[in-house]
Amino acid sequence: MPRNATSKTSSKSTKAAPRGTKASATNAIKLLTEDHKKVSELFDEFEKMKKKGDDDEEAKQLIVETVCAELTIHAQIEEEIFYPAARDAIDDMDLLDEAEVEHASAKQLISELSAMQPGDELYDAKFTVLGEYVKHHVEEEEKEMFAKVKKSDLDLEELGAELEQRKMELREELGLVSDDEELEDEEGSATKSTSRKNVH
Repeated sequence: MPRNATSKTSSKSTKAAPRGTKASATNAIKLLTEDHKKVSELFDEFEKMKKKGDDDEEAKQLIVETVCAELTIHAQIEEEIFYPAARDAIDDMDLLDEAEVEHASAKQLISELSAMQPGDELYDAKFTVLGEYVKHHVEEEEKEMFAKVKKSDLDLEELGAELEQRKMELREELGLVSDDEELEDEEGSATKSTSRKNVH
């Protein structure tokens, strides 16, 4: 994987920082919560389309593909980095075990949705159920797990930098626009919806 791709996303502040020392260090919980908010808004957008009877299949597919890609990356950085750190820092293995099982259920639905098209039987229903799973998972994570992690002695800034770096690598592997590039596009001429079209 080309390593120079990271310098583009951090060019505003400094040159690419080595893993774990990104210039704009982000608190791990803040980063994960922002991910939750982003997908939650997209689930809400999809539900509004359904309620209005909007049959714009291209718009629906774009939302589904975007959410599935974001959730795939989010689950992977949690499983690779955040959950192992949390297991060392807090005394609640049941909570972490349940979170991983919830991820497995979500991944199953993501896999099924990736093989479907809007208009297929159960397409909308599967995405709605995925949203319900995710909202339940997010609520438990934010109210219980994150609360316990905040009280632990974990270095959330260092962990956040590691999560952010891995997230950039995974976005690059999937051929997705990074969050920073998306912001640059918005400041320039492209809109957020245009930049989302890279999710394929």
